[in-house]
Amino acid sequence: MNLLKKSALIILFISVFLIALPSNCFSLQASATGTKNVILLIMDGTNSDVVTLSRWYKGSSLNLDSIVVGGVRTYSAQSAITDSAAAGTAMATGHKTLADYIGMIPISGRKDTRPVLTVLEAAHLHGYSTGLVSTSPIQHATPAAFSSHVNDRNDFSDIGEQQVYQNLDVALGGGKAWLHPKAEDNVKNDDGMLKTREVSRTDGENLLKEVKTNGYTLLKTREELLKKDVRNDKVWGLFANEDISYEFDRETLHPDQPSLAEMTKKAIESLSSSKNGFFLMVEGSKIDWAAHKNDPIGMISEVLSFDDAVGEALDFAKKDKNTMIIAVTDHGNSGLTIGNSSTNKDYFNQPAGNFIKPLKKAELTVKGATSQLKKDRSNLKKVLTTYGLDDLSKAEYCKIKEADDLETIEDSMVKMMAKRAHLGFTTHGHSGEDIFLYAYGPGKPTGLIENTHIPLIISEYLGIPLHSKRYDEWYINAMTYFKKKGYKVKIDKQDKDNPIFTAIKGSEKLQFPENKNYYLRNGNKVLLESVNVYSGDGFYVHVDF
Repeated sequence: MNLLKKSALIILFISVFLIALPSNCFSLQASATGTKNVILLIMDGTNSDVVTLSRWYKGSSLNLDSIVVGGVRTYSAQSAITDSAAAGTAMATGHKTLADYIGMIPISGRKDTRPVLTVLEAAHLHGYSTGLVSTSPIQHATPAAFSSHVNDRNDFSDIGEQQVYQNLDVALGGGKAWLHPKAEDNVKNDDGMLKTREVSRTDGENLLKEVKTNGYTLLKTREELLKKDVRNDKVWGLFANEDISYEFDRETLHPDQPSLAEMTKKAIESLSSSKNGFFLMVEGSKIDWAAHKNDPIGMISEVLSFDDAVGEALDFAKKDKNTMIIAVTDHGNSGLTIGNSSTNKDYFNQPAGNFIKPLKKAELTVKGATSQLKKDRSNLKKVLTTYGLDDLSKAEYCKIKEADDLETIEDSMVKMMAKRAHLGFTTHGHSGEDIFLYAYGPGKPTGLIENTHIPLIISEYLGIPLHSKRYDEWYINAMTYFKKKGYKVKIDKQDKDNPIFTAIKGSEKLQFPENKNYYLRNGNKVLLESVNVYSGDGFYVHVDF
């Protein structure tokens, strides 16, 4: 064969080989050098101005700054402005849905809903270790959207039960109350008095006992978390009855609680000991909470806390080389602006210090400050100073002192802080703007994308066919399925908090309890790969009979 023919054959072979390569060559490269991991970090309810304000407050670059790669559209199936449940479901499943739905989508032409598989569930099915970290109750909308299926985001009892039976490898955050059959939490009345509030599961089940039975190491304090070697362990950290303290308040008021960065680092330590790779979702939950109150101190507190967690993820990914990081918010909140009506005519002459100096005087968030207020308000001046309001006029002071309740006091305080810092707020609710996309590592997304693209990008990198026919039809309607197979079927609602789907044929009796990952065949437990989901109309299970 002459040289010309040899060259032509070589060129042809190389061309065919290149055409056969996947479009994302990073995935091929990663699979050749080690296990693949994904860390998805979500800062709840964060608009772009508060990220800018936090950078000015810090006085240096954020970890996020080095990995800005694009933007994300956040609208839901029903509104230009989404709630956290619909946004979380979009980022977990790749499906737009309606407000309050967690891992559920409407069925076309019907009032009912059906569950759809999440990227976390799919990762678990493919042998990846999985984990959730949150500063809210772990049952809150965003972590719930990756690990459960309910029609109402406030159904913490069902969400918590499904999470316990999802075989998560790591769960760190708040929400201890929703695993107890009965728990108590000390909170303040509107008049500032402490009261004991009972928070408990609606079904009375003790899921803490189930957590221990399932082999988890149970951690309750920051010290326990930091001291424990969690490699090769399943870990469940419950550091608060409900939410974990704001970062600016934590050291003073709740030093026994870990930071988001510390929980993230420990979660990575545990999950990375797996030989099969991992998927971890981390939520900085309380930026959104502070934004709903229009508290700039709380918002900055949690943006910087979240940024520290991003730093932990980046430190790991840069060493590991096979970890994709995606960081994003789920939606805007509050419409915070650097500048308000007071800067209309001289906005061009406002150095950053004019905005930051008043904020730097605060030692605690507005929630942290008012938590110290005595019933008779005798320490009001100290509380106001703790929030940085040490220069109030007589009229301002009297307005707060004479307020009817704690909510009015806090509202006045944040407005006075915003006025001094020349900040504007347009709403106490969510906002619908496109938000920043941050990403790092192999397979990372770039450009302006839909929030529904995020789980598809993750699943492609991990080699998971999330929207394949098999996974799209993973949860099947048990009534329809078993009726076609000749079973007599019914949903037993004698215990309204624990409905059971029952199928009977001849001597065989099958029972599928809601929210559990098993069924009973003539009383004998048979494990399933997924939890059983009751939508209020349909009962959905995964079986392969």
